[in-house]
Amino acid sequence: MTVTIELPWPPRVLFPNARPHWAQRALAAKQCRRTAFVQTRLAGIRKGDPDLPQSLKVTCIFSPPDNRRRDLDGMLSASKALIDGVSDAIGIDDSRFEIAIRRQEPVKGGLVRIELSAA
Repeated sequence: MTVTIELPWPPRVLFPNARPHWAQRALAAKQCRRTAFVQTRLAGIRKGDPDLPQSLKVTCIFSPPDNRRRDLDGMLSASKALIDGVSDAIGIDDSRFEIAIRRQEPVKGGLVRIELSAA
């Protein structure tokens, strides 16, 4: 079983090299976490679903909005709130995730695709 969740590109303030005011970063993180929660629920996954294993392989596939150079660890850091939102929706602590990351070709507006599968 593999479930794919498509999420928007994280806002600039969530990237590690940005230096926004803490309140601005907190608001952006809260909005991203909520968006990921809703998108996960729309994908048909519910908390306590018996089909979900207690350990998950989470693959984060990044399609940036343009061809600028970005490192994978920065993109993963900016996506922490998205991963937390998925974790909230499925009811499995993200410390139990095995995370894999990869990059794809740019997409207009950017996209983060999260694939959940059994570990």
